[in-house]
Amino acid sequence: MVGLKEELLKSIWHAFTALDLDRSGKVLSHNLCTVLNVPHDPVALEEHFRDDDEGPVSNQGYMPYLNKFILEKVQGNFDKVEFNRMCWTLCAKKNLSKSPLLISDEDAFKVWVIFNFLSEDKYPLIIVPEEIEYFLKKLTEAMGAGWQQEQFDHYKIALNTSREGLSAWELIDLIGSGQFSKGMDRQTVSMAINEVFNELILDVLKQGYMLKKGHKRKNWTERWFVLKPNIISYYVSEDLKDKKGDIILDGNCCVEALPDKDGKKCLFLIKCFDKSFEISASDKKKKQEWIQAIQTTVSLLRAGSPPPHKEARQKRKELRQKLLAEQEELERQMKELQTANENKQKELETVRKQLEAAAARAAEEEKKRLQTQVELQDRFSLELEREKMVRQKMEEQVAQKSSELEQYLQRVRELEEMYKQLQEALEDEKQARQDEETVRKLQARLLEEESAKRAELEKWHLQQQQTIQMTEAEKQELENQRMIKEQALQVAMQQLEQLELERKEALEQYEEVKKKLETAANNTKSWKDKVAHHEGLIRLIEPGSKNPHLITNWGPAAFTEAELEQRQKSWKGKKGTSE
Repeated sequence: MVGLKEELLKSIWHAFTALDLDRSGKVLSHNLCTVLNVPHDPVALEEHFRDDDEGPVSNQGYMPYLNKFILEKVQGNFDKVEFNRMCWTLCAKKNLSKSPLLISDEDAFKVWVIFNFLSEDKYPLIIVPEEIEYFLKKLTEAMGAGWQQEQFDHYKIALNTSREGLSAWELIDLIGSGQFSKGMDRQTVSMAINEVFNELILDVLKQGYMLKKGHKRKNWTERWFVLKPNIISYYVSEDLKDKKGDIILDGNCCVEALPDKDGKKCLFLIKCFDKSFEISASDKKKKQEWIQAIQTTVSLLRAGSPPPHKEARQKRKELRQKLLAEQEELERQMKELQTANENKQKELETVRKQLEAAAARAAEEEKKRLQTQVELQDRFSLELEREKMVRQKMEEQVAQKSSELEQYLQRVRELEEMYKQLQEALEDEKQARQDEETVRKLQARLLEEESAKRAELEKWHLQQQQTIQMTEAEKQELENQRMIKEQALQVAMQQLEQLELERKEALEQYEEVKKKLETAANNTKSWKDKVAHHEGLIRLIEPGSKNPHLITNWGPAAFTEAELEQRQKSWKGKKGTSE
């Protein structure tokens, strides 16, 4: 909608500048509402154009009303040609040249509309030389003539020396003068303007006669086809008065070539969402051109891109803006260099003046010196005779004066040396004072640190005394505990020696029992061997205690169960005592 608003504003601007809005503002607003299919708002119209200080020529102005009550309500459902013709009618009579032109008023109107399309987006509207060249090339191509680049370059140079571009009326005069269409008749020029108008303004990408097959009667009828960015319209003839139908294009449409059939050649098929259309071109070249044009249109619809001429215009505009930005940057840099150069020139001029002033002062001093020298020479000439008479005396005086002068010079040199030494002494004294101040600050800081450390040492001394006192008490307590532990250790040592004696006694008892057990085992084994030898496996029956006895694989045990429990308790007691 922003691009549409800009296009509308250009045409309205011509009408706006051609009318006296105090008297004709209502007429313009009424006509705009009519051709743009915008609902009328009579109350707002009368309120805006009332005869007081808040009318269209006041601070409120006409543009706020135009934007708020007309342009913001435009929906796009209007006839662009009718809108442009209304604006053309309001401004053409006042601005169109009175001199005879080689083009008709209708062709001038189309050139005016093309100017609005190609002009820059700034007011007053002009068309720059690059867009003039683009338009003239289109016209020359449509007329079938060759483009004269050298002729246009001369015209461009002459144009750039006087202005940035042409107004709409100057462009109409240029086309109507025939300067770039020499050798072409009025009809050829008119047809070329109409072709460029159809492409740039009406978005006609291709048009021409072809045969179309009907959907119901299946007959073939010649129709005039017009291809636009999203639609193919077909008419009875090229005057576009009797429209027969539309083929709506979208990203899902496709076109494909068909083989010849039913006596028809150069066939191709346009497939849409709900219908398919069979078309027959006049020849193979036309067929291929139409297929290519429709495929390109469908591809642009899929990509969401504008028509080629609008995209090319946008690219040219962006390129001009980029070149303009680069040119402005270059101009800015040149201005900076020029400013720097001017500053340098001023500095050089100042230096030159200073040098001239110094030279003048030097010349004046030299003049004074020469004058003084002349005066001295005159004086010396007058006194020469007298000096000769007293030369001897003067020679002595000169010798004395020379000695005094030498002494004086020597004294001067000594004073200069003393002055240098004094300067050095002053510098040394200054440095010494700075060092003294630094040392004083350092001593003050060290004294502060020493005071802090002394306070900290006193604190640590107090803590150490308290710690020593606590340590003495703890030492006494530890000594008592040590004595107690030594006594406990002596008792433990005595107990350990007692346990060692008991352990030795238990070992001796264990050795004795072990020997007894070995003796008993040997006796038992010899007895069993004898029994087994004499009686085999027969068990001997002997009288014994009525108490139950433990039986082993070799016979009754040597001890009863009660005796074993008694011995086990005795061994456990001894073991606990030894541990």
